[in-house]
Amino acid sequence: MPFLGQDWRSPGQSWVKTADGWKRFLDEKSGNFVNDLSSYCSSKEVYYKENLFNSLNYDVAAKKRKKDVLNSKAKTQYFHQEKWIYVHKGSTKERHGYCTLGEAFNRLDFSTAILDSRRFNYVVRLLELIAKSQLTSLSGIAQKNFMNILEKVVLKVLEDQQNIRLIRELLQTLYTSLCTLVQRVGKSVLVGNINMWVYRMETILHWQQQLNNIQITKPAFKGLTFTDLPLCLQLNIMQRLSDGRDLVSLGQAAPDLHTLSEDRLLWKRLCQYHFTERQIRKRLILSDKGQLDWKKMYFKLIRCYPRKEQYGDTLRLCRHCHILSWKGTDHPCTANNPESCSVSLSPQDFINLFKF
Repeated sequence: MPFLGQDWRSPGQSWVKTADGWKRFLDEKSGNFVNDLSSYCSSKEVYYKENLFNSLNYDVAAKKRKKDVLNSKAKTQYFHQEKWIYVHKGSTKERHGYCTLGEAFNRLDFSTAILDSRRFNYVVRLLELIAKSQLTSLSGIAQKNFMNILEKVVLKVLEDQQNIRLIRELLQTLYTSLCTLVQRVGKSVLVGNINMWVYRMETILHWQQQLNNIQITKPAFKGLTFTDLPLCLQLNIMQRLSDGRDLVSLGQAAPDLHTLSEDRLLWKRLCQYHFTERQIRKRLILSDKGQLDWKKMYFKLIRCYPRKEQYGDTLRLCRHCHILSWKGTDHPCTANNPESCSVSLSPQDFINLFKF
């Protein structure tokens, strides 16, 4: 059907804003509507229109700044109904685009995962890896969720008084990375205003101060304690610790525990658990008695080689349907035996999954 109306190539009509709304401009002498408003506007009226336009722009800018401040202070986590995500690295006939690290960080339920003691260390290690090198690859929403999850982690540690050293290292790593990134603020390395990131850095310093001032309260429990157990049981429990720094801290709690924490067999097993025989042979250290000093060897080895990571629960990737989820999360898998198709991912494997 043809369009019936004025010629679309015409300059259009001139309108003015009144108290009753917008109206067509009317020439008082001829009583006709005019199309060229500029010929009837004096320089004063043009100046008034420009000021009106500028004032409107200022109002919009002020509202936008207020909205940005509210968004930067928002503590709301962006939740999704599904607790899994399909990982695809290319476009197909059925799917277009690819999955990013920020999208996976938003979709997977990390806020609930930090409340689970089996997943806590896994999430903290993942946050540390993102803070080291992947912070700029996150979207604005993912960066906000990152800070919100980090705040929940700090509050949990302050309340439980556990894993203090782990969170101190995480905050120091994040602060060091932000100091480097903020200096390059003109190169689009961070999403958001510079003032917002400076405020976040001040918040990190405040968290570090709170962790430094924390006082470990002695529990009111008066029953059987760790030192009341037989020495064989105490040594057996110490062998379950996978971090040598935990052994040193445990040995500082009581004189009797200090003697057990210096056991050579304990440190030997710790070295053999984390490192290969070839790595150990390259870093041999002898004590004054001519024996291998396994404790010194351990702390020298961790400066040269990465330790074996151990987690109670990890993210799992289904090799059949390429869906990433936590263990025990139901996802739409068409395999006959979905458990046999899933593979466990370390935090570094999770990061490498989104490197294209």
